[in-house]
Amino acid sequence: ADAMMNKETPTTEAMMESPAWYAASLTNASTGQVFTINDFEGQVVLVETMAMWCPSCKAQQEQVKALHTLLGERDDFISVGLDIDPNENAADLKRYVESNGFDWLYAVATMDVAQDISKNHGDQFLNPPSTPMLVIDRHGEAHPLPFGIKSADELLKFIQPFLDGTM
Repeated sequence: ADAMMNKETPTTEAMMESPAWYAASLTNASTGQVFTINDFEGQVVLVETMAMWCPSCKAQQEQVKALHTLLGERDDFISVGLDIDPNENAADLKRYVESNGFDWLYAVATMDVAQDISKNHGDQFLNPPSTPMLVIDRHGEAHPLPFGIKSADELLKFIQPFLDGTM
């Protein structure tokens, strides 16, 4: 039993080593409150890198809104929209979020956050029209979704096993 315990320890430590962007301070565009991805440890987090000028992003966010309706109120599921366009700012993002009725977390990613996302998940995550998204499971492991607009039903099918604890 002791040998098994020692054998599993490095795996547990490796799981706890999260990408730097999880610890980066992000500012909620709607409230001004600071948060990090690490704040949501033990929850399922849907992250979309996006830009306000991107029609594919807006279409994807409408599907996320529908997903929230399908899921209902849950305290173990968080959605985060990360604006990765360096020319966009929090004040404009707040207006965008409010005018579209998007009621989940949005923040403007710093250059460091964008670069770390790219390093960890690929350059395609800095290309908003490809509607890049990933799910961070309860253990902090990221699971990229396919590129392209995903319907609310497709999102639910991908996310449900993480919410159910079967993944």
